[in-house]
Amino acid sequence: MEITEKVHCLIVGSGPAGYTAAIYASRAGLKPVMYQGLQPGGQLTITTDVENFPGYPEGVMGPQMMKDFEAQAQRMGTDIRWGMITKIDFSERPFKVEVDEEKWIEADSVIIATGASAKWLGLESEQRLNGYGVSACAVCDGFFFKGKEVAIVGAGDTAAEEALYLSKLCTKVHMLVRRDEMRASKVMQQRVLSTPNIQVYWNTETVEVLGEKRVEGMRVRNVQTGEQQDIPLSAFFVAIGHTPNSGIFKGVIDMDEEGYINTIPGTSRTNVEGVFACGDVQDKTYRQAVTAAGSGCIAALDAERYLGVLAFEQATA
Repeated sequence: MEITEKVHCLIVGSGPAGYTAAIYASRAGLKPVMYQGLQPGGQLTITTDVENFPGYPEGVMGPQMMKDFEAQAQRMGTDIRWGMITKIDFSERPFKVEVDEEKWIEADSVIIATGASAKWLGLESEQRLNGYGVSACAVCDGFFFKGKEVAIVGAGDTAAEEALYLSKLCTKVHMLVRRDEMRASKVMQQRVLSTPNIQVYWNTETVEVLGEKRVEGMRVRNVQTGEQQDIPLSAFFVAIGHTPNSGIFKGVIDMDEEGYINTIPGTSRTNVEGVFACGDVQDKTYRQAVTAAGSGCIAALDAERYLGVLAFEQATA
């Protein structure tokens, strides 16, 4: 392979984690180069109002917040580029990565901030109303529907937790479970079933999310009887899981069974020395913009320390 460029600190992916890592790496003099990936700004670019990120007292639109993060990273000196990493070779240092199947570059350190993508039901109406009452994050968006009726789809612990969260804000939560049982732990199931304003619909799937410009209801079907019914509501939450965007690193970087990158507890360090991971690609528990930003800071500080030791070792070799 022909190497066309050498960089000191390569950041793969954007979003709160990547941009925060870029800000800290730039200020540390690491001259970071960022490849933003297919969705610059990550999941927040398909989010409307964000009211839980510090520093925005009036709230902010998700795409605007990502523009602000990007502008700050650029002002600090980050070389931000459009493109994605298509192959990697972490077998030796410096690391080698292929960009857009066109060129290979070398990097002394790599920060992975590729995020995760929410799983969806695959309905046209679901995608059309995404951000207008359809959401994959109840903790992020549930507050906007305080005092309203909402629905949530899912049967695991995350769905149960989000249903319980919504039950404290909303008058009623319609919970759709496609089978005749939940996958959630017994204690979570008991909590859901004992909450008066959560109604569980067993053996039920969504046919359509109703509404033209915003969510006004849902059409559901009992998978056993085929019976359909329309239920009026103001929001439709999907909690059927996320897929970490880590496929390209499989077999090289240690991951759990779901594909989330394993990091050494309390750090962003992976099993490959000099490669760090931050944000939703390694966090399946919290998945918030503010926690992603915090982990981006950690990754940049870890990279700075690693590169400092590397430089010292090279100078004294």
